[in-house]
Amino acid sequence: MGRPWCEAVLLNDGRKLIARPIEPGDAETLRRSFGELTPEEIRFRFLHPITELTPEYARRLTRIDRRNAFALVLVEALPPEQARIGAVVRAVIDEGRHDAEFAIIVGRELGHFGLGSYLLGRIIEWSRKKGLDKLYGDVMIENHRMLRLARRLGFTFRLNPEDPQIVRIIRPLKAEEST
Repeated sequence: MGRPWCEAVLLNDGRKLIARPIEPGDAETLRRSFGELTPEEIRFRFLHPITELTPEYARRLTRIDRRNAFALVLVEALPPEQARIGAVVRAVIDEGRHDAEFAIIVGRELGHFGLGSYLLGRIIEWSRKKGLDKLYGDVMIENHRMLRLARRLGFTFRLNPEDPQIVRIIRPLKAEEST
């Protein structure tokens, strides 16, 4: 797959996914895929309930400023009208800082294939290439799978004093900080 950040991902059940940067043409596929998420998956990703991904919001999520943001999708290797986006990771650089905030969602159908680790590894790699100092995200305290994954990948944890249901996970990116 000759494009940067594009690669085939073969699951151990034989399915093939394509990892690639999100594109403006993904808006409708993103909306269709959103409809298959559980309320809990949505709440864990957005930190509050959302019942619909509007066309405007889907367009905003798929049209990013590539100088300051990155979003990688895992999409089925099918024609666009049939394909679903099974997972998304994104990071946005904080204006005027050397940090980026990230968010990730992996749909339940793909939840046990190590794709969260894969996607976080890719967003960490992107952040390092951008010369960032750290990557951080907010996670609901009840999202035990994400917190276990974050700990395994070297994130530190800080409780949110304004919302005890949220934990900020922080991953230093400088070599001397991550050892």
